[in-house]
Amino acid sequence: MKTSTAVIGGLAAVVVIAIGVYMVDIDQTEEGRLPNVDVSVEGGNLPEFEAKTGSVNVTKEEVDVTVPKVEVTTEEKSVTVPGVSITPPSE
Repeated sequence: MKTSTAVIGGLAAVVVIAIGVYMVDIDQTEEGRLPNVDVSVEGGNLPEFEAKTGSVNVTKEEVDVTVPKVEVTTEEKSVTVPGVSITPPSE
């Protein structure tokens, strides 16, 4: 079950990347420029803040905990996965 989820997730990532890279063709058709503006400003004042913070102490200690012992067996299966065909836009 995890293998098929990983395959589908990987395939979805490939499709998203392919769409972002190959399926969009952007050409600049006109130069841009900034607008002409006159700005007159006076000096400002940033607000002042006081902050009181607590403290955090992080330590390490060794403790005994009960953990399960798991044995995993795997087998190879043939599965059908979707195919992807990508056609980028023409020039």
